[in-house]
Amino acid sequence: MNLATLLTTTAERMPENPALRLGEDITTYAELATATERVAGLLAAHGVGPGDRVAVMIPNIPEFAVVYFGALRTGAVVVPMNPLLKAREISYYLADSGARVLLAWPASVQDASAGAERVDHPVTVVTVDPDGFVAGLSEQKSVAGVVGREDLDTAVILYTSGTTGQPKGAELTHGNLMANVEATQHDLLGLVPDDVVFGGLPLFHSFGQTCTLNTATSIGASLLLLPRFDARRAVEELATQRATVFAGVPTMYAAILGLDDAPELPDLRICVSGGAALPVEVLRRFESRFGCEILEGYGLSETSPVASFNRPGATRPGTIGVPITGVEMRTVDKDGAPVGVGEVGEIAIRGHNVMKGYWNKPSETAAVLSEDRWFRTGDMGTVDADGYFAIVDRLKDLIIRGGFNIYPREIEEVLYEHPAVAEAAVIGLPHAELGEEVGAAVTLRPGAVVTEAELRDHVKTQVAPYKYPRHVWFTAALPKGPTGKIVKREIAIPEGVTR
Repeated sequence: MNLATLLTTTAERMPENPALRLGEDITTYAELATATERVAGLLAAHGVGPGDRVAVMIPNIPEFAVVYFGALRTGAVVVPMNPLLKAREISYYLADSGARVLLAWPASVQDASAGAERVDHPVTVVTVDPDGFVAGLSEQKSVAGVVGREDLDTAVILYTSGTTGQPKGAELTHGNLMANVEATQHDLLGLVPDDVVFGGLPLFHSFGQTCTLNTATSIGASLLLLPRFDARRAVEELATQRATVFAGVPTMYAAILGLDDAPELPDLRICVSGGAALPVEVLRRFESRFGCEILEGYGLSETSPVASFNRPGATRPGTIGVPITGVEMRTVDKDGAPVGVGEVGEIAIRGHNVMKGYWNKPSETAAVLSEDRWFRTGDMGTVDADGYFAIVDRLKDLIIRGGFNIYPREIEEVLYEHPAVAEAAVIGLPHAELGEEVGAAVTLRPGAVVTEAELRDHVKTQVAPYKYPRHVWFTAALPKGPTGKIVKREIAIPEGVTR
């Protein structure tokens, strides 16, 4: 058992099939497998062995797959990271995971190196330059084998943010991810080797990894990479490369619909949506315009990620479908007891997809994962008589902006570092295209003088670009409850800023 065998098995069966497409460049399965052998050799030269953590900061380019499967070959644990992260964020991920090596593309190397320097243990930073990384590996001694792992051995640590404490690393095992790929293929995609799968979802995220990279690799289909999503570039690639499968978050569908002159996409046979609720009107407009069914589903980093989905030919708009094969879901009350059909409860999940636990955080794991392996998601929902689930609301304050999770307290802590700030509260504001936008209500210290733009820029230099608050406003006081806790739902929003 090793997730890397998804690649090695396919490379043996169909070596000349296109594995990765980036513009006009094509990487075959044989070429991909050979490159991963050399990455395995490179990591071995740095002392990486089974169970060691290898951090990866690479966008959606072929080198991500090369490094991802190369690290897995050695039995190492992959720690995917957003290439837009800044040094302070990187240092936390490296310190918490204990990563020994960080492979980063050139635009991330400065922050990656600065972050590595803040960590107590030594971290080797390797530049993955797409203009010469794979070619440079030709001098590297190859490691051709695949290290055997057990079902319960950790393959990937995906960091996920809640609303309290630091980000937590969800440990996904080889068994978790392998089974989730099989269910995704069987229940949803039904890929064949001739399929071309859109690869615009970030590969550092579980949605992109499972539903595009790993599932396509398992069957020998081709992954059409797009390093950064742009609606016009996306539809042009979909049309010219004759893509058959589109996987995206709701904002991607909305952005494509915003193009009045988008080309026809007659080759599309299936679309899937996740990451946030897909507005029913967007679903209907997209299906009408492009003649392709959208399957909406649900999952979390902690569930590998796929938990439920609408099935081909049996969709119910406004729902997240039914549990995938091998997975159970139910809605429960605060004590964990199931609630009735149609009643609102917290969604709980059990099955092959549920994480091993949070990396080195037993108390946080115990708070969400029961002894009989039911995972409490923190999302409120309902289930109808036919077993279709629907999301109602979140228990958490998590902000989802364009499919990316943003942790309010992290932004608040950066705001508090500014000498003019007395108190700060970060909240999500509804946004027509992104789903949510980041807003910050701030009270100042007596006599302090600072502008909204200065505070916005202060945060912008400390966190990834998608995280900083686009809306900052000052208030005399923030509403508080009996215990002194800020009550975010009662924060007054200034005119011109919608909530």
